[in-house]
Amino acid sequence: LWRPLLAITVHEELARVEGLPVPALRIALMLLIAVVIAVAMKIVGVLLITSLLIIPAAAAQRHARSPEQMAIGASLLGMLAVCGGLALSWFKDTPAGPSIVVTAAALFLLSFVLPRRGV
Repeated sequence: LWRPLLAITVHEELARVEGLPVPALRIALMLLIAVVIAVAMKIVGVLLITSLLIIPAAAAQRHARSPEQMAIGASLLGMLAVCGGLALSWFKDTPAGPSIVVTAAALFLLSFVLPRRGV
């Protein structure tokens, strides 16, 4: 499903011209996102899932040349934020959720310091 979902995300009219079932794909994408958010909210909480959906993707966007690079970069940054936040929580005796959000925000700010590589 990666190619069709990417097509409707990047340019919906072009996906329609290519013959993709845009309404069905849009519903599938919304359902997938809704399931991920609903399950993750029960596990990690609203603040954490919202920040992990938005911040790593925003940081990766500045340095990616393709949607695939952005997805991989966002995944890596999200994992780094979780590991760094848990380490911060362990060593500084802070709550895990906010520590992960602070670490993700720090990575986002760090992405502004590094030179931009994307198109």
